[in-house]
Amino acid sequence: MTDPLELAAVAFGLANITLLVRRSIWNFPFGICMVTLYFAIFWRQRLYAEAGLQVFFALVNIYGWRLWARAGGAQEPVAVGWMGGSARIACLGFIAVAALTLGASLDRWTDAAMPFPDAAIAAASIAAQFLLSFRRIENWVLWIAIDVGAIALYIARDLHLTAGLYAAFLVLSVMGLRQWIAAATPKESEA
Repeated sequence: MTDPLELAAVAFGLANITLLVRRSIWNFPFGICMVTLYFAIFWRQRLYAEAGLQVFFALVNIYGWRLWARAGGAQEPVAVGWMGGSARIACLGFIAVAALTLGASLDRWTDAAMPFPDAAIAAASIAAQFLLSFRRIENWVLWIAIDVGAIALYIARDLHLTAGLYAAFLVLSVMGLRQWIAAATPKESEA
């Protein structure tokens, strides 16, 4: 039987990512609705890092909404750019340390179903969400990797609709990467 909560979350998620690919500021309200629903879904599935991640996503979506509004996103698609080399290294280092630390913590102190895959997806998602808020193209590269891992995790936890959503996210992430690369402006390609 299809879970109506999961079905609603999927619908909000598709709207969120479709608007994000188009660099529309209106992706954020849909994202906030999606993550609110997924908090409950993941908690029920004992994917605690994923559930906690939804709280983080809600807060960062509000923050990103403000940043995009200041960048003129309410009137037109926002400008996007690339990270610098040292920022990329720092980002990957954060993901590795956060994934291992969170995974070990979940493994030791909770009944988490899949602590290390859950933690790796959560850590990479934190980095990707910040990169999205700062309009960095590399966010899409991370989302592509996250989507591949999340599809496997959600299938393993019998969240087939959510796995399907992440398959759609994977396709949209590839489209987003291509569109954001084409839209990159040299002045925004610093940091």
